[in-house]
Amino acid sequence: MLYTGKGDNGTTKLFNCPTGLRVSKSDFVFEVLGSFDELNSTMGYAKVLSKKAGDTLGIDAVRTTYEEIIETLQQHLFCIQAEIGGADKHITDTHIQFLEKVIHEVDTLLPPIRSFIVSGGGESGAYLDIARAQARRAERHLVTLQQKNLQGINSESIVYMNRLSSVLYALARFANYQEGYNETKPHYA
Repeated sequence: MLYTGKGDNGTTKLFNCPTGLRVSKSDFVFEVLGSFDELNSTMGYAKVLSKKAGDTLGIDAVRTTYEEIIETLQQHLFCIQAEIGGADKHITDTHIQFLEKVIHEVDTLLPPIRSFIVSGGGESGAYLDIARAQARRAERHLVTLQQKNLQGINSESIVYMNRLSSVLYALARFANYQEGYNETKPHYA
């Protein structure tokens, strides 16, 4: 069944709630979880667009699709969402190293960034930029949650989210490059 009816009164449970204790859906932790859900959904659509465009990247001399990379990132986000919800799940240095590999690969293929870049280009690149902006919002929410000490958020999750937006930016740039779009600098007019 797709619904239980238990949340009809505006409450729900977290993994670490004592038996019988329910939490208001207006609690900030659900704002954070919602921002991660939005990000994960956006990344799902970016994955579809990237597959349609045929976007690929070589990591450790192995050609891989954006679809595979984004799927991995989505799985990592579920780990952070579980942590936010009170489960004993955590991002590790291995997760962060994966992000850094992707960033390094793109850095070796594109010219260095010398200014901000106007979002756009192809569909997959533009949508990855939307995901990047949502990743920054989710990161801000996660930092706030950690600072308020409302949930036990480990520092690796914060580092991961900081790198994730960089990965999404790198993937957007490279997708646009692969599809033949030039980067445009802002005119500040």
